[in-house]
Amino acid sequence: MARIEYADIAQPALQPLVERIERERSGLPNLYRMLLNSPPVAQGWLAYLTAIRQQSALSPKLREMLILRVAVLNQAEYEFEQHLPIALRSGCGEAQIEALRTGDFASLAPDERAAMAYCDEMTREIRVGDATFAAVRSAFDGREIVEITATVGAYNMVSRFLEAIQVDHE
Repeated sequence: MARIEYADIAQPALQPLVERIERERSGLPNLYRMLLNSPPVAQGWLAYLTAIRQQSALSPKLREMLILRVAVLNQAEYEFEQHLPIALRSGCGEAQIEALRTGDFASLAPDERAAMAYCDEMTREIRVGDATFAAVRSAFDGREIVEITATVGAYNMVSRFLEAIQVDHE
């Protein structure tokens, strides 16, 4: 059960933002129902996460793999459940999902292994070591590295928000 109440989405002042979220997210997930307690935060969050999810040059498959891995590392089951169907539609197979769950990346492609190691180090240690960065640098260009880093950072933010407030699963 969530630690604070969800926003009253019937408030007339919230309607334009609620409609935008419903349009961009195909509904109103509990995460956004909670965020709407602060309309400026909800609006900024939506813009940032829309850029990450819909305007990035990363392949949808890699993006979703990163999101799922962050969810595993942070024990954020809501985040994992929300993104698993997207990951599957984006081309992630069961073996890849299992690798993300266990942290055994041997079966992943070399660029995916580099990105997951970067994700793990960034999430667990904050600072990324030179060897890990070199592996990412050899597999991705500057824009992709920025987008990988922003995706990992954004979904660490999402998982921490979800878990601290204990947002209910749909």
